[in-house]
Amino acid sequence: MNTQNANKRIRLIMDLRRKGITDTNVLSAIERIPRDFFVPDQAKDQAWEDIALPIGLGQTISQPLVVAFMSQALELSDMDKVLEIGTGCGYQAAVLTRLCRRVYTIERHKALLADAEKRFDALKLRNITAIAADGMKGWPTINGIDQAPFDKIIVTAAAREEPPQALKDQLKVGGIMIIPVGGSGNQNLVRYKKESEDTFAVKSILPVRFVPLLPDVTSDKNDMAYSA
Repeated sequence: MNTQNANKRIRLIMDLRRKGITDTNVLSAIERIPRDFFVPDQAKDQAWEDIALPIGLGQTISQPLVVAFMSQALELSDMDKVLEIGTGCGYQAAVLTRLCRRVYTIERHKALLADAEKRFDALKLRNITAIAADGMKGWPTINGIDQAPFDKIIVTAAAREEPPQALKDQLKVGGIMIIPVGGSGNQNLVRYKKESEDTFAVKSILPVRFVPLLPDVTSDKNDMAYSA
């Protein structure tokens, strides 16, 4: 990393501290994962600014503050198994790999997923499994193996009213789900802590802006993701 990017990285971490990120493990993970590796070439000069950036297909890489808040709110341990819905460019998942035992991540856009997997390989992130699937249905049974329940679930697209039932079912009792909830222009980041098989403690964290949570896997025919 050149000196200019190193200085930008330091300034971002200091800014996140000032804005309320107190978990030193989260700050360290964001410092170690090269955000400039996950953004399109035309946006690399903005990679270390605290802003969301487009990554193609109508999707964005989240603002670092939001990534930090979501990661901090999960209360992660190095033994946790985490499900992420919405891989996107792979940045949030990459941050999570530094904070937990294993990440399982689902993306509905096959072109985005292919690019994200290349980045995971290039960065030698070995504790992550990524698939193209309908994230609203949770992690599927693969070769007869169920990965659920998950210790933590993070969703990087907004549910209109509440999390899909499949995700609630795949969260273990005592586990935490972080998900944006609400329609466009009126979304909040919400923390669901599963207290029993059918009860949750719900807490709103902060206003956010995410793309909507949608079903199905998209066709690749017209997919064009930006290459970072």
